[in-house]
Amino acid sequence: MTVPNEAAGLALGFVVGIVLGLLGGGGSILAVPIFLYVFRVAPKPAIAMSLAVVGMSSFVGFLGHWRQGSVNLRVGAPFGLVAMAASFLTARVSDKVPEVVQLSLFAVFAFTAAIVMLVDSLRPARRNPSPPSEPHFTPVLAIQAVAVGALTALIGAGGGFLIVPALVYLAGVPVKEAVGSSLLIITLNALSGFAGYIGEQPIDWALVGAFTAIAAAGALIGTRLNRHVSQVRIKQGFALLILILGSYLVIRKLTT
Repeated sequence: MTVPNEAAGLALGFVVGIVLGLLGGGGSILAVPIFLYVFRVAPKPAIAMSLAVVGMSSFVGFLGHWRQGSVNLRVGAPFGLVAMAASFLTARVSDKVPEVVQLSLFAVFAFTAAIVMLVDSLRPARRNPSPPSEPHFTPVLAIQAVAVGALTALIGAGGGFLIVPALVYLAGVPVKEAVGSSLLIITLNALSGFAGYIGEQPIDWALVGAFTAIAAAGALIGTRLNRHVSQVRIKQGFALLILILGSYLVIRKLTT
């Protein structure tokens, strides 16, 4: 690896952290391609290393939201515990899934996330639903937690763009709390998946440590900016970035 590539990769790690702090998710969609095409890590280790980075960076972002009082443990904790079990078990059997399947699923996930964010950002602002009771964990959320956990371990993406809307519309969690709670869920989910990969795939611990430190710093800044920056503009810009990135991944796979 050349020094310019390493410097560029670490700078992009800072962007990963900012995105996580701002949106409560999305950083893993950037982390996997960075490991693949900037650091030249093989697909399965890249997915595993992405989980470590996103998990630790999300934890830093979660602490910032926790200090601000914008985390709902009543819903976030059980969601995270269910997801982390599914994530760990999926990671342990992921070696039986072909790399091309994992990368194809990742590309579909990235495109879907971009479209969902664009559509959501273009809708008129809506208030949170008024649930008949306090926000609470439901069987429907438990099913989604299993799906998110399994998908996270398989493709290295934390599923924040799925988690936040689920917490808002299915559990009645306010948007700000949903973002903070999502970071807690991603922390448990991603680190559990990473633990499942240990011993199954080679891990470049020095690279993981450096990238995580940079991403964590970005997550701190993103968390502080969360209350001051337009979520609509962030989603639109990030969605366009994902569409460009996803197109690049597809073109690269078709030409190699």
